[in-house]
Amino acid sequence: MTLPSSFPDPSFLGRGTAPSLRWGVVGAGHIAQEWVPAVRRFTDEQVVAVAARTAGRAEQFAARFGIETAVGSAQQLLDLPQVDAVYVATPDSEHVPIGLMAVAAGKHVLIEKPVAPSADEALELFTAAASAGVLAMEAMWTRYLPQFDVIRRLVADGVLGELELVVASACRALVPARVAADGAFDASAVAGMGVYPIALASDLLGTPSVVRALGRTTPAGGDLTASVLLGHAGGAQASITTSIATRAPVTATISGTRARVDLEEFFFNPTSFTLTTPEKIGTSLRWQEPTGMTLYDGLAWQALALAQFAGEGRVESPLHTHAETVAILRTIESARAQLAPTAPR
Repeated sequence: MTLPSSFPDPSFLGRGTAPSLRWGVVGAGHIAQEWVPAVRRFTDEQVVAVAARTAGRAEQFAARFGIETAVGSAQQLLDLPQVDAVYVATPDSEHVPIGLMAVAAGKHVLIEKPVAPSADEALELFTAAASAGVLAMEAMWTRYLPQFDVIRRLVADGVLGELELVVASACRALVPARVAADGAFDASAVAGMGVYPIALASDLLGTPSVVRALGRTTPAGGDLTASVLLGHAGGAQASITTSIATRAPVTATISGTRARVDLEEFFFNPTSFTLTTPEKIGTSLRWQEPTGMTLYDGLAWQALALAQFAGEGRVESPLHTHAETVAILRTIESARAQLAPTAPR
C-alpha cells in the first residue's frame, strides 16, 4: 500500500466566505462565553444581542464581550428586528421551547447539543423550521472542523479502502465522585460526551442497525461510564467508550482495508491526525492542523456554516442533516435504555 504524497486542502469556510449575519445569544453560561470570542476572532459574523435568565446577568455578559443589547428573556431577544440568527446555549431542557420560539419568529437557529431531549422532540423542531423556511441546526461543531473535511475526502477517494472499524473514546472527569454518588445525579455520559464518537461513526459509517451498550445508571437515571458497540452496513463496526466520571485519552481511530487514520487528542477539537498503512510496521503521513486554532476556537466554524447555508436558502445543514441528527439521538436513546442500575460499591 502506497500513501498519497500529500493531503487534499481542506475546503472549510473562511472569513469573508459567508454572509455576515447579526446574531443573538440566548444563555450566558460557559459555552456561550467560549462561542462569542471564537466567532468574533475568526469570522465576520456579528454578535449584537444577548439574553439570560435575568437582565442583570445579560448586562454583565454584554459588558464583558462588548455586545450592544442585553435583555432578560429569550422572547425579548427574538422580538429584536436586528437579530437574524440565534445561538441557543441554555440548559438542555430549554432547547426545544426556545428553538420553536426562534422558528416562529423567523430566525435561523443554532442549538447546542443535544438539540432536544429526545429524537421525537428534535423531529418536531426540525419539522417546524422546515415549514417556516428557516434553518435549524444542531451545534455539532466537529462536522465543520478542517480535519474532518480532509478525512471525509480521503474516505471518498478510497485512500482508506473499505471502512471496517471506528474506535473512539470520549472520557473526561467532569463529575466529582461525591456528586456522582448522589442519588439525584441525572446527567448522561452517553448523551453528553458519547455523542461525539457516536456522531463520528454516523458520519463515516451511516446509521447503525445494531446498538449494544454496557454501563451503569444512577437512581435518578443518569449514567457515568458506558461502552457502546455499533453495527453498521456491510459489517463495519464502531467501538465507543465514554465517561464523565474518569479521564481517558480522547482519541479516535478510523480503520479501513487499505489505511487507517489516528486522530490526536482531543479528536473533536481542532487537531491533527496521522494516516498509516496497515502493515505491522506501516508507512505514515501526518496531517498538521493548518489554522493554529485550539480547543474552543473551533466553535467559529459552525457559525460560518450556518451563515453560508442560510444564505443558500437551506433549512438544514448538508453535513449534519435533520434526519441524521434525529437518528443519532435514537442511537443514544437505544444505548441508554440498555444500561443497568448502579450496584452499591
